[in-house]
Amino acid sequence: MDKADQFTCNPLESGRPTTRRDLSGLLLASAALLCLPAPALAQALAAVSGADQIGALRAALGQGASAAVSLLGATNGFWSNPQVKIPLPDALERLRSPARLLGMGGQFDELHQSINRAAEVAVPQSISLLQSAIKAMSVQDAQGILTGGQTAATDYFRKVTSGELFNRFLPVVTKATEKVGLAQQYNAIAERGSSFGLVDAKQAKLEPYVTNKALDGLYLMIGEEEKKIRANPAAAATDVARRVFGAIGR
Repeated sequence: MDKADQFTCNPLESGRPTTRRDLSGLLLASAALLCLPAPALAQALAAVSGADQIGALRAALGQGASAAVSLLGATNGFWSNPQVKIPLPDALERLRSPARLLGMGGQFDELHQSINRAAEVAVPQSISLLQSAIKAMSVQDAQGILTGGQTAATDYFRKVTSGELFNRFLPVVTKATEKVGLAQQYNAIAERGSSFGLVDAKQAKLEPYVTNKALDGLYLMIGEEEKKIRANPAAAATDVARRVFGAIGR
């Protein structure tokens, strides 16, 4: 393997301690196929039945998605993770320090934590939809993921689940933020500011902003899981996985 291939298969440094020891050997074994050079990969795929390809991939992706959801859906899953912690909208963040000088900093702190808590509550609702997307995956989808880039599976998840997940997350986020008075004040002012180009349209209303950030965090962490799977091949744990990876000489 040349230097370019080595770089492609190296895991990214996340700065987080390893907390995913519950992933099975199958999850890690999937990477053997994903890190092969394209010609060898094509030859290997030709030697493996479509049923075996999709069976092994479904099991690995299901466990990877579950690991990401478990991490983010726990208390402090967003709040204590700098990779996904949701910031206040820019307009609010600019006012935070002056507000603190006036003794109003607590309201900003409360809102900041509440939007991250909302994301932590919303994310577990994604697992059933992610599992459905995995079950609905065709052989063609699986082959595209197997031969795709570092986050091909994550890109697949985003494509087929983001719209429905937005609709599921938004009511949860709205329920959490409506308890904080500053959220309503922000919406009233920001929507007017957006019409004059003073506030980014994507931040004109708090609830959709937080919902989109929660989705970004979810897909980011699924992507991190996928990169680790691709970078960390190990022995397969099931018969179907052993057949798949045995066929490619691993």
